[in-house]
Amino acid sequence: MEYNGCEFRPELYYDREFQIWLRREESGTITIGMTDISQAIAGKILHARVRRPGTLRPAGKPVATIESGKWAGPIPNVFDCVIEEGNKEVLEDPNLLNVEPYEAWVARVKPVAPIDEVLEALVTGEEAARGYAERCVREDIKCTRGAR
Repeated sequence: MEYNGCEFRPELYYDREFQIWLRREESGTITIGMTDISQAIAGKILHARVRRPGTLRPAGKPVATIESGKWAGPIPNVFDCVIEEGNKEVLEDPNLLNVEPYEAWVARVKPVAPIDEVLEALVTGEEAARGYAERCVREDIKCTRGAR
């Protein structure tokens, strides 16, 4: 699905601002990445840094930071978690977040609370699709993915 050229994947989970996507892994971890909306707003991403593995991150404290030519800021964290790993490919080539926002994940984390409880606080499916589309229209966000 696309809205204003911004790719959306209904099978993923999203924060309520649609800045990040989350995917449940069989290992009990959660993979976190930037949405197409976020990469479009940020512009060409120049640097990515993930907190050290083993670090406890409370809700509200970022799991990573991203820098672009026009923006520097956090990859938000919406639940208490422990950093498992950063994506080495993204850390070496942050532009992957612009080119492949749904393949180029940023971090894997282990939630402190039960995973089902964590995912209940996020949006997915049709509810997420509506909110994603509304944000694209309301803020006139148009997405283009960078070239390699």
